[in-house]
Amino acid sequence: MGYHDTIGDEAAKMLEFVENGTTDCADGTMDVPASAYTDTAYFAREMSEIFLKLPLLAALTAEMPNPGDYKAMDLMGKPILITRRTDGSVTAMYNVCSHRGMILKPEGHGNAKRFSCPYHAWTFANDGKLIGVAEPRKFGEICKENYNLTPLPCVEAGGIIWVSLDPDADMDIGKHLGGMLDDLEAYELDKWHYCGSRRIYGANWKIAYDGYLEGYHFAAAHPETIHPRTFSNIMSFTAFGPHLRVGYPQVRIKEALGALPRETWGEHENEGYDFVRTIFPNVSIFFAPEITQVAQLIPGPTPDKNMTNLIFIRRNGPKDAEDAQAIEGMMDWLRDVVDVEDYGVGLQVQKGMESGARNFVTFGRNERGNQFFHKYVDYFVSDDPGKAPPIL
Repeated sequence: MGYHDTIGDEAAKMLEFVENGTTDCADGTMDVPASAYTDTAYFAREMSEIFLKLPLLAALTAEMPNPGDYKAMDLMGKPILITRRTDGSVTAMYNVCSHRGMILKPEGHGNAKRFSCPYHAWTFANDGKLIGVAEPRKFGEICKENYNLTPLPCVEAGGIIWVSLDPDADMDIGKHLGGMLDDLEAYELDKWHYCGSRRIYGANWKIAYDGYLEGYHFAAAHPETIHPRTFSNIMSFTAFGPHLRVGYPQVRIKEALGALPRETWGEHENEGYDFVRTIFPNVSIFFAPEITQVAQLIPGPTPDKNMTNLIFIRRNGPKDAEDAQAIEGMMDWLRDVVDVEDYGVGLQVQKGMESGARNFVTFGRNERGNQFFHKYVDYFVSDDPGKAPPIL
C-alpha cells in the first residue's frame, strides 16, 4: 500500500467517525500523577533520559539551505551552532570558543565562512576547526587540533536537521523516526521556503504537548478560531514508535470528500481533514494550506516552564510585497492562537497542578494520544531495562 493510500484510509476512518458520532478510543481511562508536571526529580529524569539522549529537531533545512549558512540557538540550555559546509553537508557543535568559553555567535541565522570570537579574536572555520589564534607568538605554542569547536552528533533527514546532546548518541534517524520519516519525506520539506519564527512561553512541556494531541478542547478553548473549521472531540491516531499522526476531520469533510473519487482521498490533505504530526519528544507539525507551523518545545529550566519556538515554512516564497505581508500576518495569528488560547490555558493548568487540589489528572478514552504519549515518557524514564515500549 502506498503513502497516499494509507492517508486515504485514515481520511475514510475520520469520515466514519463523523457519520457515527464516535472517535478513536483507548480501552479505558488513564490517571497520571500531578507530580509528573511539578516534581523536580521526575523532571530531571526526563531531561537526562529523553532530552539529553534522543535526536532533537535543531533546525529545518529551509532555515539554512545554502553553503555557509548557520543557525545559532539555545537547545536545552546549551549554546549550539549548526553550519552548512561548502559541500552541502551540515555540522553541529557547541557555540563556545575553545579558548575562554565565550559564546561565538548570538542567537539567529547568518552566512559566514568563518567565525571570529568577539572576546580575543580566535578564528574558526565553519566546520569548527581552529584556523587562527590572535598574536600566536605571544600566546604560546598549542596544537590547533586540540582546540577545534566541540562537535555534536548531527544528521539531516526529512528536511530537518537533527542534533543529539549525547556525544555517543545513535543517530540512525531512520530507526528513530520509523514510518514518520516516510511521512516527512513525502512532503520534500528540504525544498520549502523559510518564512520566519515566533517564540512563546508556557507551562510544563507535557502540558503544552498534551494540547497538540487531542481535539477534545476545541469547542471550549477555540470557539472562534479552530472550532468553526474542525470538529471537536473527533480524532484518529496512527503511531510510528513514539511519534503520532493525529487526524482531525473538518466540519466540511462529507462535502469535500464526497466531491472526490475515493481513490484520490489521500492526495487531498486539508480538503476535509487535517493532520498534526508529533515527533517525540517535543515537536508538533501542522501542515495548513496557507502555511506550515513547526512547534519546537524546549523544556525548563524548571518543571513549570517551557519555551516554544514556532517555525513557519511554505512550499514557495512570497509572490510579492502583499503576499509577504500576508505571511507575516498569518504567523502572528497562529502565534496568538497558540499563545493565548492554548498556552494561556496551560499556565492555569500548571497553577492547578501545583495547588495540591488533585493528586492526579485523568485522560479519557477519547484522549488516546495523550495516554500513549505519557506511557512513552514513563517508558523512557523507567529504570526497568526489560520494559516493553507502549503500543497504541
